[in-house]
Amino acid sequence: MSYRSALTSVLSSAIASSAQQASLGARFPRASVAALSEAGILGLTVCADLGGGGLGLTEAADVVNQVSRLCPATGAVLRSHYAAVAFIEEYGSPWVRRKVAAGQHLSTLALADADEGGPGGAGPGASAARRAGDVVALHARKRDVVGAGEADSYIWSSAPVVGGGAGQTLWLVPADAPGLHVPARPSGAGPRGSGTATVCADPVLIPADAMLAQDDGGPDGVLSTVRAWLAALPAADAEPALAEAVG
Repeated sequence: MSYRSALTSVLSSAIASSAQQASLGARFPRASVAALSEAGILGLTVCADLGGGGLGLTEAADVVNQVSRLCPATGAVLRSHYAAVAFIEEYGSPWVRRKVAAGQHLSTLALADADEGGPGGAGPGASAARRAGDVVALHARKRDVVGAGEADSYIWSSAPVVGGGAGQTLWLVPADAPGLHVPARPSGAGPRGSGTATVCADPVLIPADAMLAQDDGGPDGVLSTVRAWLAALPAADAEPALAEAVG
């Protein structure tokens, strides 16, 4: 079955019926995300060798566009997921990529810092990261995180672990990482029902090998992949913090 046929089925069977609950009741569209997972849509852009759909940005944009027309909340979740997966495809482990391909892993972006006066200054990379042996402690408050508390992982930006200065490091932070706090009531700039909220790390403890990539702050830095996908994927609603975070 083509992704278009699978998507058409999900749109009519799950997303159309839950869109009103997401919008009016501000409820996260779990049923819609589960249906997209079962249909292979969450793993659409993972390479076929790992069990994914092997498709790219054009097809992902088509999916986000069609879903957003019926349910902006689900569209926002997919948009953030696909942008995160583009980065996971480039830097992540085969194990995580296989989980995404199988529809068993929903990811999202945690890039915009809520505390402008935090360590390192405002904007992406302002979060602190301190290493002790094989453990890294992340200190930050990330605002307007779509699917907060619902995703299985977060693409998380921080200042460099050592040396300070320009640049940033991106981490894959599991949702069950010790110290990760998500408020019970989402309150962010995303569409109602998208679970957009501020996620707190005070600190979050992760293994040092959870680091995905780092750069020196140049224009072609580690966020260039995410930036390209977010620019091409249609936004279901205004996401000012996310746009600010990726430049």
